[in-house]
This record gives sequence, C-alpha cells and structure tokens, in this order.
Amino acid sequence: MLGLRLYMAQRLSAMVMIPLTLGHIAVMIYAVQGGLSAAEILGRTKGSLVWFAYYGLFVIAVSLHASIGLRVIVHETLGLDGRGLEIFMWLIGLLLLVMGLRAVFAVTL
Repeated sequence: MLGLRLYMAQRLSAMVMIPLTLGHIAVMIYAVQGGLSAAEILGRTKGSLVWFAYYGLFVIAVSLHASIGLRVIVHETLGLDGRGLEIFMWLIGLLLLVMGLRAVFAVTL
C-alpha cells in the first residue's frame, strides 16, 4: 500500500511541476530576450508574494518528486530497504526542501 501511495504522490507532484516548469522557462526566455540582468530580475522578484508562492510550490513539488525517485533508485541499485530506505528518503526530501526554500526566501522576501 505504501508503494501505491508513493507512486501516486510522485505522479501528482509531476503534474504540479509540469506547468510550473513551463512557466519558469517562459519567464526566463522573456527576461533574457528583454535584456534584463540578473540584478534586475532579482529586483523584480524581491518582496513579491506571488513569486514566493510560485517558487515555494515548485520547491515542495520537486522535493517530494525527487526524494521518491531517489528512493526507488537506491532500492534498485544498492538494495537498501526497510527503515534505512525510509530514513534516506526523508533526509533527502528534507535536504532538498530546506535548500530550495532558502533560495526562494533569498530571492523573494
């Protein structure tokens, strides 16, 4: 049952990530073609709750998606299972979440 839940969580996180990724790419192309520098881009994102929510959701989805995917890879390649595999998944997920949210806070708030 856990396997099915993780499978569904990974698929749902992918469904969230698809439009966010496309939006991110579109905004980056627009910014670069508009001749904006990195400083100008950061100046526009600072203090924006919209960008905070957008990239915050993106980070949460990526952290969930990647930690489940790495769980499967580690189980298949290293044979790790049981409690050790669960601890690995949670640690990786938390690490990605913390690093991602630190970046989101740095560029938006």
